[in-house]
Amino acid sequence: MEGIFKKKWMMITVAMGFVAAGIYFFLQQGGEPADTEDIFSITAKEAGVKENEDETPAEPEIIKVDVKGAVKSPGIFTAHAGDRVIDLISAAGSFTDNADKDKVNFAQIVEDQMVIYVPEIGEEDEGKLENIQVGSSGDAVSGRTSGGLVNLNTATQEDLETLTGIGPSKANAILEYRETVGKFKEVDDLKNVTGIGEKTFERLRDSISVK
Repeated sequence: MEGIFKKKWMMITVAMGFVAAGIYFFLQQGGEPADTEDIFSITAKEAGVKENEDETPAEPEIIKVDVKGAVKSPGIFTAHAGDRVIDLISAAGSFTDNADKDKVNFAQIVEDQMVIYVPEIGEEDEGKLENIQVGSSGDAVSGRTSGGLVNLNTATQEDLETLTGIGPSKANAILEYRETVGKFKEVDDLKNVTGIGEKTFERLRDSISVK
């Protein structure tokens, strides 16, 4: 009798062990997929947000330029970053027959609110350019201010060569500096140009500007 009782108790114990193992296995199998799904779901959402942020295009800069003077269709034109004066003159229908092309810096990069004025032949000699407002980038006609100073930010090769001690090579160095580094913020920046020493700068100080 006692042997039968022990045998039944052993069978009950083994059965309970199997039941416990089955419950444990079921809980493990049922929990892991949910956790894994949540992890991947969150990761995918975060990745999607980051991707959308990276793909947000930057707003293009709007550049408006006023083209006046001896051009066929003067007016206000929209330019793109990096456009040159010659690009805007082309947009204005190109020059008229009596335009003084030698007084315009074709290679100058345009800026917002800039005025490009193309004079007629002989117009500068008559003093008609003294009161022309040329916007934020200085004199776009000859590189000289109304006071006769050479504007380092708009001067052409010819304008620069009118300065004392500035020949073709130094004038070209100034233009290259302006193209690669950017506009001169103050006249002292001229000393950063290759070939312009302290003595040369002192001779030029009263003849230049960065308007």
